[in-house]
Parts: sequence; C-alpha cells; structure tokens
Amino acid sequence: MPTKKKPQVTAVRKPAAAAAGARRRELLDTAAEVFADQGYNATTVRKIADHAGMLAGSLYYHFDSKESMLEEILRTFLDELWDGYDAVLGAQLGPRETLEALVTESFREIDRHRAAVAIYQKESKQLVAQERFAFLAESQRRFETAWLSTLERGVAAEVFRSDLDVRLTYRFVRDTVWVAASWYRPGGQHSPEEIARQYLSMVLDGIAVRA
Repeated sequence: MPTKKKPQVTAVRKPAAAAAGARRRELLDTAAEVFADQGYNATTVRKIADHAGMLAGSLYYHFDSKESMLEEILRTFLDELWDGYDAVLGAQLGPRETLEALVTESFREIDRHRAAVAIYQKESKQLVAQERFAFLAESQRRFETAWLSTLERGVAAEVFRSDLDVRLTYRFVRDTVWVAASWYRPGGQHSPEEIARQYLSMVLDGIAVRA
C-alpha cells in the first residue's frame, strides 16, 4: 500500500517565520523611535501601537510589555556594539589606532542604532536601578575599562601627552561621541566613518604628543 506523503510544512514555515521576524524588527524600530523622542516613562503601549498603525492589543501578540521591548532594543544595540569593540580590542593595535577604531565603531553603531543610543544616553541612569536592566551597569563598566586602558597605554607609550588626565579625557571623548545620536540621521551628507575622522582630527590634535 503506498505511503502517504507528509505535507511540506517546512517551506511554508520559513517564509512565515521570516515575515514574523521582519515585523518584530519593524515594531522594535518604531518603539525605539518613540522611546527616544518622547521618553520611556511617557511612552505607552498604545502610543507605540499608534505609530505602528495597529491596535494596542495586537502589539501584545509580539511583546508582553513595553519593558520587554526596551530590553530587547538595548540588548541588541549593546551586543552589536561589543561585537565591534571586542574585535578592535582583540586586534592588538597600538593605543592611537585602538582609540581611532573605537571611535569609528561607535559612530557606526550610532548609524545602525541611533534611537537606541539616544535611549541609552537618556534613560540608563534610571534603568540600572531595575534588576531587569542590570546588564546596563555591566556594559558601562566594560566600556570605561576599555577606554581608560587604551588612554593609559597611550600615555605609557608616549603617544599621548604625559600630563593627560585619562579619566577626564575618557569622559570628554565618550560624551562628545555619543551625544551625536541627538542630531545624527542615517543617510545624511556624511558617512559615520567620515564623521569619526572629523571628530578624531579634533580630539587627537589635543591629546597627541607634538612632534
């Protein structure tokens, strides 16, 4: 007796899963823009749904709360940021080259995740007090260590000025770079690499040893 063929469900599931994943990313992008523009506390699920052109109840099909949306937005941004930073730090570059690569990678992340960076800048101080967002504090510690160690290496190697206050310099570079998320728009006149070059020319003329 001939065996009945099983229905080919795999081919159907893959496009459906891809579409669902794409829709999820769209919703997260929309939520990130609303959080960045209106502030996390002032943003409701209804506001996000309105911007997404859907009913608030439909949004709960994809996410159980606005907290879960924010967590995924920030984790995605930071995971990608650290993929880039770890590649730079593992490349065993000189201190100046490491600093240049970290700044460039930062601007690339602003280009890819502008809204998430803006949220991180505005909301992280309040969010770290919540257990759900404890990963933000750990990322901040790693971030500080990476930048301070790079600056300290530069001073020790006499690439950066010996009188440099590395902690003050770290804060200046950090804030100067990340505040760009407040005005940067992807697809603008300058690429993230070009903006990084302009920033670096201004910063390094101030901290590099003069010939």
